[in-house]
This record gives sequence, C-alpha cells and structure tokens, in this order.
Amino acid sequence: MTHRDDMTLTSSGFYVSQEAPISCANPVPTPSVPAPDILRCAYMELVVTDLERSRNFYVDVLGLTVTEEDENAVYLRSLEEFIHHNLVLRKGPVAAVAAFSYRVRTPGDLDKAVAFYTELGCRVERRAEGFTKGIGDSVRVEDPLGFPYEFFHDVEHVERLAWRYDLHTPGSLVRLDHFNQVTPDVPRATKFMQDLGFRVTEDIQDEDGTVYAAWMRRKPTVHDTAMTGGNGPRMHHVAFATHEKHNILAICDKLGALRMSDHIERGPGRHGVSNAFYLYILDPDGHRVEIYTQDYYTGDPDNPVVTWDVHDNQRRDWWGNPVVPSWYTEASLVLDLDGNPQPVIERTDSSEMEVTIGADGFSYTRADDESGSYHGQASKGFKIGNQL
Repeated sequence: MTHRDDMTLTSSGFYVSQEAPISCANPVPTPSVPAPDILRCAYMELVVTDLERSRNFYVDVLGLTVTEEDENAVYLRSLEEFIHHNLVLRKGPVAAVAAFSYRVRTPGDLDKAVAFYTELGCRVERRAEGFTKGIGDSVRVEDPLGFPYEFFHDVEHVERLAWRYDLHTPGSLVRLDHFNQVTPDVPRATKFMQDLGFRVTEDIQDEDGTVYAAWMRRKPTVHDTAMTGGNGPRMHHVAFATHEKHNILAICDKLGALRMSDHIERGPGRHGVSNAFYLYILDPDGHRVEIYTQDYYTGDPDNPVVTWDVHDNQRRDWWGNPVVPSWYTEASLVLDLDGNPQPVIERTDSSEMEVTIGADGFSYTRADDESGSYHGQASKGFKIGNQL
C-alpha cells in the first residue's frame, strides 16, 4: 500500500483519500480538446455463436425483455429501461464483445468524441443511422487501450416496464449497472479514463504501489466500468442490477431447478470492493455476467476514494470466501471495428492471483494478527482462490 499523508485508514480496514493515489509511467497523451460528456454505460453488443441458445439463456433464464429481433440479432432490455436495449446478441463466428456503449448528454457530444479520439490517432467511425436498431447517430472508436467503444445520444424510446408487475419474476433484472474490462496496465487505463471524465471510486494496490484494479464512474454509483489487471484487452463481465439480495438467490434457485448450476462460476456473496451483493454466471459462450445489488451513492464531488490492500482477503468477498482461479484468468475477447479479435497483450506487472493465491501468496483477514487462530486462508490449509 502506498501510505500517503492524504490517506486515512478506516475502521473497516481500507484506506480513503480525496483523489485516487495512482501514478502512471506510460500515459496516453491527454487531448487538447474536451471529452464527450458521458451519462452512463448504456448497452453492450455481444457476439454469440448460437443465437437461439443465447436468446434462451438471457430471456428464458435471466428474464430480460425482447425489444426486437431478427435472424441475426436479438435486442434485449431490463425492466426499468426506457431506451431500446441494454444488450445486443449478434450471431457471429467468434464469441466476443463488439461494443462497450455509452450514452452522452447531447448530440454535440458526438462531435466532441470524434475530435477527442481523432487527436489521439484512434480509428473512428460515425454513422448517422446508428450501428444497431433503436440507436441513432453514433460514433464507434478503437480506443488507445484496444477496446471498441460507442457513443450515442439519439434513441428510440420503449415502454419502461417497472410498473408491469405481471411481467416481473423473482430474479428480475432492472438495470444495466456496469462493465468490467481486463487490461495489462491498470494505471495507464485509469489515467486515460480520467481524461475521458471518469472518476475513480475504489482501487486495489499493494505496499509497493502496484495497482491491480480500479473502479470508475460517470453516474453516481460505484462504477460504470472497472479496469482489472490481466492479459488484455478483454471483457471481464457485464453486470445487471437487481433490487434486492433475494432476487439473486432466486436466480441461483432457478439455475439449480433447471439443472444449470454449472453456469454459476462464483457466489452468491458480498463484495468488500463496492459493498455490493453479487453472483457471477457464464452464458453459453462463456461470457461472464454479474448480477449485482446494493452498492452505494458516489455523486458528491468530495466522495472519498477507497483503496484496498491486495492482501486483504475480504476485498473480493467480504465473508472471506475463496475466489475461483477462472475468475482471474478467463475473459471474453474484444473486436476491432472490422469485427476481428484484438490481439491480447500479456500483463507484465504482478497479477492479483499470483500475489494472493500463488506459491508464495499470502492474504489476511486481520492484518498484523500473526498469533491469531485464524490468519487468512493459511490455517485452513489452502490459499485464497483454491477450492476443495
């Protein structure tokens, strides 16, 4: 952990400060033009290899609503959404992410997006008719980190189904909450997202200042996206919110009843980071979906940044439950604007899995409690992340 005068250790075991204490050795240049004013993460376009099977998973199992569909794509939304879709499933030869899509405040912000990324030398495409149904004038870019981003303002409005309780299920998904991206250089990615107008809410570091992950937001929640250290660019997960913990438990029960429990990768549990209740499941192509609820408000300008010690085994699960290794190593490919998978670059900084569950890894529940009867996972005979 980088101990600084402006960081305060809390009674909950993490540090807080007013600015994210992250330094970057190889930053993306900051453009001279203003960034587009991003409102929120709005939708993800996923390429799936079996459209019917994926449709069944997201509609029949997870309960998302079909706005529109054809032989090549299905457009889905959550119950409280009023824009055309939160998720596009598009049939293709390789399972991957085609777009992380953000809504911007005004049509003029699309001009800003073009100027911002053009100055960086990125590939930029703009379509007045949009790239997907239900979305108007849009800009897609290949960003300096290798991710495909979309920005849009004009949308087709659809009925918000919040009041249609006859359509609600015990595990209802109500909102798209966030993305999570895998990148080899988290400080570089974080600094670039800050240039794009994002604010850091939480991060994970070690005593040497190595940054393992950072959570960043535009809307006033813990995050619209997170940057997780690993081989990338890849997509770690897309997350949908429920109202309550019991909705997540109902999804687990439903997957069990359908003999689909093998789709549950991790959880349910409570995160230390974000304080949210969570469940991670895998769709038929292995795309990871998080079901998420009960994080906290971050909208004030002096909202404190939370910094976690990478060796604190409660950062990933507040109850200290192990993290399966696949959660650290597996992720979805991302595509360039031609639909080709972006090459994956290996992370050279220490990985979170290596330092916490590797051969010499060590995690704790109560720091400096060497004589305690329970010291992390060691007294149980296995390292955090390993399962019996």
